Amino acid sequence: MISAANALSDVYAMGGIPKLAMNILCIPEDFENEYTLEILRGGYDRCILAGATVCGGHTIKDTVPKYGLSVSGFVHPKKILSNAAAKEGDVLILTKALGTGILCTAMKADILDRAASAAAIESMSLLNKTAAEIMSDFPVNACTDVTGFGLVGHAFEMAAGSDKTIILDSKSIPILPGALELAGEGIVPAGAYANRDYTGCSIGEMPGGSPAELARTDVMFDPQTSGGLLISLPEKEAIRLLSRLRDEIPCAAIVGYVENYKEKPVFIK
Repeated sequence: MISAANALSDVYAMGGIPKLAMNILCIPEDFENEYTLEILRGGYDRCILAGATVCGGHTIKDTVPKYGLSVSGFVHPKKILSNAAAKEGDVLILTKALGTGILCTAMKADILDRAASAAAIESMSLLNKTAAEIMSDFPVNACTDVTGFGLVGHAFEMAAGSDKTIILDSKSIPILPGALELAGEGIVPAGAYANRDYTGCSIGEMPGGSPAELARTDVMFDPQTSGGLLISLPEKEAIRLLSRLRDEIPCAAIVGYVENYKEKPVFIK
């Protein structure tokens, strides 16, 4: 389910509606059939929920199980959303809480409690369908889904592509239960450090003087699996959109704003 939700997200982020999906499956020779069926069933269920048809796919042998989807969707040419069209004065809304990379790292180490694990799985399994449908009623300038590059990495891409500066508010970001505490204990995936290294010279002032501030920025660099949408639109419309979103997605939050370019693509306050 999580892999399917992640694959479908790219279509939602561009303002589209997923319609066709093809399975991509790698399995070891001795992989149990029941596990293969459960993987395929999970992907099928998410696609049905999205209104997309699974129309076959490809299966190959590999030493490590892998699963994903190649997804196609439809969108009117004049309504395609880009991640490179944010405008000065826009406000940024994030539709899912951060921290899935940190929580999955803790899961692998078998140190995550059941409640936090359930919250992470629920978040990653959730389609961005509802957020995209609500968003379609508003004049969105730019949109991206937040996945492997983390919030800061995807904000950097949006800022650089738009030739603008994005200001992120570290205190406003929604965070999954347990992720901030784990980050404070150093339970941070390697991908978060890679994201820091990649965007480091492009980030302006950034809090990090205290352990609590460092943990919060670690969450902002955390690579997400099946993360939410980062939506850029005019402030008045953003307030209306946030109100609509919170009826269905309580964790949705305003996490930053867009200014004309000044020195660096991203500042974190």
